[in-house]
Amino acid sequence: MTTVATPRTTSPTGTPARPRTALDWRIRFGVLSLIWGFSFLLIKVGTDGYAPFQVTFGRLLFGTAVLVAAMAVKRERLPRGARTWGHLAVAALLLNALPFSLFAYSELTIPSTLAGICNATSPLWGMALSLVALSEDRPTRRRVAGLGIGFLGVLTVLGVWQGFHGLDATGTAMALLASLSYPVGWIYVRRTLAGTGASHLSMTGAQLLLATVQLAVVTPLFTTLPSRFPVVPLLAIVALGALGTGLAIFLQYGIVAEVGPTTAQMVTYFIPVIATAAGVAILGESLAWSTPVGAVIVLAGAALTQAKPRR
Repeated sequence: MTTVATPRTTSPTGTPARPRTALDWRIRFGVLSLIWGFSFLLIKVGTDGYAPFQVTFGRLLFGTAVLVAAMAVKRERLPRGARTWGHLAVAALLLNALPFSLFAYSELTIPSTLAGICNATSPLWGMALSLVALSEDRPTRRRVAGLGIGFLGVLTVLGVWQGFHGLDATGTAMALLASLSYPVGWIYVRRTLAGTGASHLSMTGAQLLLATVQLAVVTPLFTTLPSRFPVVPLLAIVALGALGTGLAIFLQYGIVAEVGPTTAQMVTYFIPVIATAAGVAILGESLAWSTPVGAVIVLAGAALTQAKPRR
């Protein structure tokens, strides 16, 4: 999830070449898919005991700790320059603080399965925005068709023919807005932080650090210190941060460096499948026929929008 990243999944500054690791990239890809797929379940469990802002703050805190440790091991420094840090602060808001908080709030009223499927609409939003904001992304018939198919899938998931009966409109809107925030953030990063010379790990570590500071300021303003600390939700937050944010971003960093961003972005299509399976099997969430059918349509449309034009 697209921590950061969704997608939204690679840094426009480029990724330095890295040697192959002992663990095959396909295994790491599968682990990454599982971690991000289960993130929506962990958010749901976390919000059972803590306020959404507290869940997000904990997620960012533990995720940042993992990346800082990775940077220390690799002896990488944080980026320099006030201008760079200013742009990173905006990126932290759009790619981390805002979408993470919106997903946490959305899962107060919608199932984790629906939140995971809403996350899969991020490539569709990205395609629509890039046609307007990025002149180098030329529209093609295939991409436009994918955009239309994808949003038809969204309407199927929402059950538009039933008038959205039984669906919490506010929670669903928050989840869709969270998925929209990712491509907005990546377009901003692409326009402002390209060519800084810093590594992807360094930039992402600084970005998560700033997002943590942002939530550290906001959380006390809208929440109170919990009177008790339920263990299971707390463990879910720790796992969400350390695994779903920190380790996941580190794994993605290595996969992008080894096989390229196009292959790494395919993880987007596995996340809603795993999120749905986890929500139904573990949390006992109900599943109408329109949810998996609509999810397949969404993923098909997203795949078309990512297809490269033929030369």
